[in-house]
Amino acid sequence: MSISNPIPMTILLVEDDEVDIMNVKRAFKKNNISNPLVIAHNGLEALEILRSTATDAPKPRIVLLDLNMPRMGGIEFLKEIRQDAELSSLSVFIMTTSNEDSDKIEAFNLNVAGYILKPLSMDRFIAAVSTLKSYWTLCEYPE
Repeated sequence: MSISNPIPMTILLVEDDEVDIMNVKRAFKKNNISNPLVIAHNGLEALEILRSTATDAPKPRIVLLDLNMPRMGGIEFLKEIRQDAELSSLSVFIMTTSNEDSDKIEAFNLNVAGYILKPLSMDRFIAAVSTLKSYWTLCEYPE
């Protein structure tokens, strides 16, 4: 990375399954993604991270979100951030095992940027993460 590049965008992974967290980290490594990755294990934890004013670290702009989690699931979390003026512009990608049309419809009605079905094979998952990297590398975000 050259010195002229901006600081890489922080990504928030909201996932309760440790194996899936490791798979995301592995896919990031395989794709040479060096973006800071912050992990929350449910929607409530994710909201705490996003709303925290205690840190100088850059706030995540991209969220990789599982739907099925304890305490606060993905759809509930999405509804919450879409109603919050400070958080409503976050780019959210769903990464879930749910292939239910009702989940897909609800997620897209809440303006998700994409819906990725897991478990893909590790090779397909690495390719999906590569596509995500292309997306957030190409997109321009306001300061």
